[in-house]
Amino acid sequence: MPQLTPDQLLSTTRAVRKRLDFERPVPRALIEECIALALQAPTASNSQPWSFVVVTDPAQKAALAAWYLKSYDAYAGARYEAADGELPTAMERMASSARYLADRMHEVPAMVIPCVEGRIDQRSSEGQAAGWGSIVQAGWSFCLAARARGLGTCWTTLHLSYERECAEILGIPYEEVTQSALIPTGFYTGDTFKPAPRDDVSSLIRWDRW
Repeated sequence: MPQLTPDQLLSTTRAVRKRLDFERPVPRALIEECIALALQAPTASNSQPWSFVVVTDPAQKAALAAWYLKSYDAYAGARYEAADGELPTAMERMASSARYLADRMHEVPAMVIPCVEGRIDQRSSEGQAAGWGSIVQAGWSFCLAARARGLGTCWTTLHLSYERECAEILGIPYEEVTQSALIPTGFYTGDTFKPAPRDDVSSLIRWDRW
């Protein structure tokens, strides 16, 4: 795989759903390598309150995927209802991709769940910002490291509607640990990643004050 420049890596790490290779296992050593790089991310007061649960067991994946699909169905149903059953073209395309992943979530080679110590939802606003900032950056660093190594990922959070149930499946102590995401991880097919369309930067920057 060609070496990516930092700019290429940052601008082409996309959500991979339909182009995940569901048949090819991901070596444990490769996932560990990506997580080792993720642990270089910053944390509040250098507390490093993180842990990563990696799920590859078929039964465990199937149990998590069932909760994910239940959450997705509720989410998608609400979106379609709000749009009177007709989504804009771009949103419909994304919905099709999300549906595909939800239906095949149990087949992904690995699920990576970044976790952080404590119940973030019980903290002050400042504490929540520090807590999420101490795990989300590490999770995204994992996605970047995976992209650089020929792996595709997708940052998903729908299973968190049933976080307690998923914690029970995995033996995560719910009252002591917060899950931040579920990242399906696998080799990807194709090589056409490109920057996503975004608004012009000049319309999003405000200098000195709003």
